[in-house]
Amino acid sequence: MLLLQRVAVSGLRVSRFDSYARFVVPKLYPHVFFTSNSSHLQRRTPHFSNGSTPSGYWAAAGALLGVGAVLAYGNHREKAAEESLPMYTKAEVSYHRSLEKRVWVTLGNEVFDVTDFVAIHPGGPSKLMLAAGGPLEPFWALYAVHNQPHVRELLAQYKIGELSPDEEKSSDLVSTDPFANDPPRHPALQINSQKPFNAEPPLELLGESYITPNPLFFTRNHLPVPTLDPTTYQLQVEGPPGGQTLKLSLDDLRRFPKHQVTVTLQCAGNRRSEMAQIKSVKGLNWGAGAISTAQWGGARLRDVLIQAGHSPYGPEAHVCFEGLDFDPTGTAYGASIPLARAMDPESDVLLAYEMNGQPLPPDHGFPVRVVVPGVVGARHVKWLGKVSISSEESPSHWQRRDYKGFSPSVDWDTVDFDSAPAIQELPVQSVITEPREGQTIEPGEVTVKGYAWSGGGRAIIRVDVSLDGGLTWQVATLEGEAQAPRRAWAWRLWHLTASVPPGKKGLNIICKAVDDGYNVQPDTVAPIWNLRGVLSNAWHRVHVQVVP
Repeated sequence: MLLLQRVAVSGLRVSRFDSYARFVVPKLYPHVFFTSNSSHLQRRTPHFSNGSTPSGYWAAAGALLGVGAVLAYGNHREKAAEESLPMYTKAEVSYHRSLEKRVWVTLGNEVFDVTDFVAIHPGGPSKLMLAAGGPLEPFWALYAVHNQPHVRELLAQYKIGELSPDEEKSSDLVSTDPFANDPPRHPALQINSQKPFNAEPPLELLGESYITPNPLFFTRNHLPVPTLDPTTYQLQVEGPPGGQTLKLSLDDLRRFPKHQVTVTLQCAGNRRSEMAQIKSVKGLNWGAGAISTAQWGGARLRDVLIQAGHSPYGPEAHVCFEGLDFDPTGTAYGASIPLARAMDPESDVLLAYEMNGQPLPPDHGFPVRVVVPGVVGARHVKWLGKVSISSEESPSHWQRRDYKGFSPSVDWDTVDFDSAPAIQELPVQSVITEPREGQTIEPGEVTVKGYAWSGGGRAIIRVDVSLDGGLTWQVATLEGEAQAPRRAWAWRLWHLTASVPPGKKGLNIICKAVDDGYNVQPDTVAPIWNLRGVLSNAWHRVHVQVVP
């Protein structure tokens, strides 16, 4: 599969492969060579007459590799043209998604076996494995560094066949399926339910960027995604008693002063899977990725309400939102927030029509959604259709009979939803994104990365990390600019590079965050367990093995 040629320069003979690999292989695996009679990586030490490796060896090799890649790639193309490569179905490709079964990927109509490249992938093996059994395009769209000639040359060496042009596109959708028009999703998302679609990004991708790319932003849908025409869309905003109701088009909303704010959204059920390990709960089995950050753009809700005739200093009340996503009975998703929050100019509540500089994606509320900084994701109503003011909170099921916290002693036989307030602000939170649970690390040093966030605009002031299960602690470095008190709407990414204690076979890594109210995460899950599995924010723990 790998095309190798030997070139003699001043008596030195080296294996030549892609110029992309010349920077990767010597750095990560200085004794890994490709043999001319095998497609597998072999560990072999280059032999010299004096038993040593000359200092100029790798320099000479590096100078040759770039030229060799061009020749090898040309030979590959000639060979591919002469041979008739086999055809594969998408199902056959999908089967090969592990090292045991080989790792296949596709690009366009071409099929590649990249098993032997997994270990030396510059972004780490786990990143490449996310695409195993499927297309590379969604990942290359996120990371443009891949879409370069030398990377394509490297990939060409792993080609094993083509996708069958006669393959019939299978579908489990029928004309009566309310989810038939749901949009396509990024294959890296880890799906918790297909209908309605709910998914989270892998933690190793989530922690890579302060701003979460739109395709990787976690998705929480309660109902089918509506298909809305932006040219005919209208938002109904009810005025005060005796007033008029506004009907605002998307262009009308754009005429209001545009406001942009970077906000982290977190689902109330983030980390529910950890509560489920204590005792069964009802709800989607979210890991620690039901949280993401974006820059949102739109009109301030405050400006729109004032335009509709509402006073910014009116009586205590609630702003109720209704979405344009409906269940089979015609019931829309709904939620509400206090009017005081909506009218506070420092609360930055938006009627958003942009996400990271682009129109909202269908899964995230196109064409308009509510963004309520510092508040649980359940109140950020998507596909917004109606805004009204009421003396009582929204009558919606999701406001009155869901997203509330209870004592660990309360079960489904004794729960009284009217006895607890609806969740608005969320407690302080932090999670380790790297290394991952069960990962094997090298001795010497380990770098721990993660995110931290707190509700209500409370800033993160510290993240503590322990490598020994909480016996001793070190303070992590917070990334990015310091946060403003009361308006810290977005998370802080953090990292810590620490020495691995000599002789350790494994590490029990823990993180805990502290916000500017000196709120800190609880140490264990059991005391905060509740029947809905919400508000899960105990110390986050990751166990890793150390290479002997």
